[in-house]
Amino acid sequence: MSYKVLQPGLLSSIQDLGRFGQHDIGLTTGGPLDNEAFLWANRILHNVPNASAIELSFGGLQLLAQTSSYLCVTGAQLDLTINGVEKALWTSHKILPDDEIKLGYSSHGCRSYVSVAGGFNINPSFGSSATVVREKVGGIAGAKLAANDCLPCSRITQLPRQALAPEHRPLYAQKNTNRRDGNTVLRLLPGYQHHLFDAATRARFFHGQYTVTDRSDRMGMRLEGPAVPCPSQNMLSEGICLGAVQVPADGQPIVLLKDRQTIGGYPKIGAVLARDTASLAQLRPGDTLHFEEVDLYQAHTINTLAQLKFNHTPLLHLKD
Repeated sequence: MSYKVLQPGLLSSIQDLGRFGQHDIGLTTGGPLDNEAFLWANRILHNVPNASAIELSFGGLQLLAQTSSYLCVTGAQLDLTINGVEKALWTSHKILPDDEIKLGYSSHGCRSYVSVAGGFNINPSFGSSATVVREKVGGIAGAKLAANDCLPCSRITQLPRQALAPEHRPLYAQKNTNRRDGNTVLRLLPGYQHHLFDAATRARFFHGQYTVTDRSDRMGMRLEGPAVPCPSQNMLSEGICLGAVQVPADGQPIVLLKDRQTIGGYPKIGAVLARDTASLAQLRPGDTLHFEEVDLYQAHTINTLAQLKFNHTPLLHLKD
C-alpha cells in the first residue's frame, strides 16, 4: 500500500515538522520550509500535525496510487490533475488504486506540500522523518525523491472531505497582505550582536530593498542589496537559530532556514520570525523584500494571533 513516484519534480523530499534535540551531535532540524502550508495539508486530511508529507520546489511531481487513500496539495499555485482531470488545491480528494496524480509547475510561490490521509509511513531517523540531504538522514535513505521510489501509506477508503476556503488561503503573489511597496516584509527580532553594526548600517539594512538570488536553497536564502558590513568578523562559532540573518564579509545578508548548519561564526544582525521564514521560502529568485524591526512583545503577539487564527479558521465540509 503506497504511492509510487513516477517523476520526482524539483527537489522533492519527505518532511515532518523536524528533528529536535539533536544539535549536540551536529544534526540540524530539517522540516517544512513553509510550516503554515504543511500544517494546513495535514489538518485538511484530519492528520496529526507531524504526519509525514512531501515538500517540493516549483512542482513537476507525478505519483501513481497503489491503494485507496485521500490526498491534499497546498502551497504554491500550480495545476493539480488526477487522471487528467483538474482538481482544486487546499482540498481533500479521494484516491483509488491506479490513479495518476500530476502537479504542474508553480506560477506563484515556490514550495508545495502533498499530504495523504494518515501521512506517509516513513521510519524515523533520530526521531524524525525529515529529509536533510546534506546529512543523509530522514526520508528515503536520506535522499531527495527519485523515480520509482515507493512511499508507504495506510489504506483508507472513507474519510470526511474538507477544504480551506479561498479567502483563508495564503497569497504568494504581489498582493500578499504581508507586503510593503510590492515587497515581502520580513519582521526581524534584533539579536545580541545587533550592536556590532553601527547606526548608519542598521538604518541602511532596515530601509533597503533586497532581492532573492538563485544561490538560495533549504539551508538559507542569499540576498542582494545594500551592503551591511560588520567590522567584527573574527568570532567564535556558536549555535544558530531558524531565521538568523548572518552577514559575511561582503555585507550581503543570508537568512538561514530549516537545513542550516548547527553552528557558525558570522555576525548576525538578528533573526526573522519563523512565521515570516515561511513567506520567504515561497519567494522565487528575483523577488524583492524589506526587513522590519520588531521587539520581543510584538513577536509574541504576532505568533499568538497567527496560531489563534489557524486554530479557529473553519474548514468547508465537502460531499464525495
